[in-house]
Amino acid sequence: MKHLTKFGLIAGVAGAVIATMAVRRSKFSFRNQSVLITGGSRGLGLLIARLLAKEGARLTIVGRDQETLEIVQKELTSMGAAVRILPCDIRNRHEAEEAVQFAVREFGSIDVLINNAGIIQVGPLEHMRLQDFEDAIATHAWAPLHTMLASIPHMRQQGSGRIVNISSIGGKIAVPHLGPYSMSKFALAGLSDAMRTELHKYRIYVTSVYPGLMRTGSHVNARFKGKHHEEYMWFSLMAALPTFSISGQRAARQIVDVCRAGKPELIITTQAKLAVIASAIFPNLTARAMRIVNALLPQPLDTGDPQSHSGWASRSALSPSLLTRLADDAIQENNEYHPAA
Repeated sequence: MKHLTKFGLIAGVAGAVIATMAVRRSKFSFRNQSVLITGGSRGLGLLIARLLAKEGARLTIVGRDQETLEIVQKELTSMGAAVRILPCDIRNRHEAEEAVQFAVREFGSIDVLINNAGIIQVGPLEHMRLQDFEDAIATHAWAPLHTMLASIPHMRQQGSGRIVNISSIGGKIAVPHLGPYSMSKFALAGLSDAMRTELHKYRIYVTSVYPGLMRTGSHVNARFKGKHHEEYMWFSLMAALPTFSISGQRAARQIVDVCRAGKPELIITTQAKLAVIASAIFPNLTARAMRIVNALLPQPLDTGDPQSHSGWASRSALSPSLLTRLADDAIQENNEYHPAA
């Protein structure tokens, strides 16, 4: 009985500590927090920026296209938000460091870093070249590392911080015709997990986000190889159908909420969660399923042509169409109608 009482006391104390931590985290407010968003001028990054603007965050938006950044700054400023923009390429270490210093100079701190910038190349392995893999790694692994290493000293000095790394379901399960993308998103997942463990003692919370397909309008700025019209048709259809995808607004809300809570991980969409569980429990079955998916996708051209085409240049009779309308509606809404730099 004595041991049971002692166990109950320990359990009660542990429960109180956990509850206190949960309450403390739930009270985190973005108001007046300095938030740096990479790739925040279009798509998912813009959707996140809009939500944070409504909460009173002070936003630094970086991207590669000046015109797109100016459009976003005008929109977010009209909402009453304090917004600064900086055209840069965060794949370059010096430019990434400058982006962080810019945010600190403008707002006095960097409280939240959201690594959202991304590229996606779609097509068979036969059409991919080393440069495709290098570009993906530079964007999804080196660039987040550069911004994190530049941000962490400021967050440590402040005594707290939050970092959100947007990976992908493709960073947990390798997807056919997305070789460079999957490799680089796996790299980001490992980097994010490693950072989380070692930064927790400084009250810097690192969150890894693994979205499934989202209707953000970004399909038109993806790059396609091989039978690019067919590749684009499949890609845009999957991104548009509610059975397979989630609205960009819902995904952005989940990301903001998980950042607020400082949780370690978020997998977006039920389908993505089920796929991750299935892959962990039945890896051989998952591998066979992926082989079937690969057989259904467009086959490579005999020439092995490495030429890359934008989504804009890959449209066909079936895409855009009524079937892709939900994804296509998001193009203008989320500033994707400007071709990616």
